[in-house]
Amino acid sequence: MRENEGLGRGCGMSREELLGLPVSVDLETGNRALGLGRSKGYELAKRGLYPCRVLRLGNAYRVVTADLLSLLGLAA
Repeated sequence: MRENEGLGRGCGMSREELLGLPVSVDLETGNRALGLGRSKGYELAKRGLYPCRVLRLGNAYRVVTADLLSLLGLAA
């Protein structure tokens, strides 16, 4: 399989997609960038074990994009 093949929903993100993200993203987008499934991502966030900083805003989780990019080795 080629590197960019199968980049649909839930299958990871390209470098260009990652670098085009806003300041924070929803947990689903963070999960996709990290290759995590929905259940595993929410479990890690609830337990405070998500691999990068997550903000809890009411019932919603937001992933800090700068931390996500740094974790993936794409920080500027």
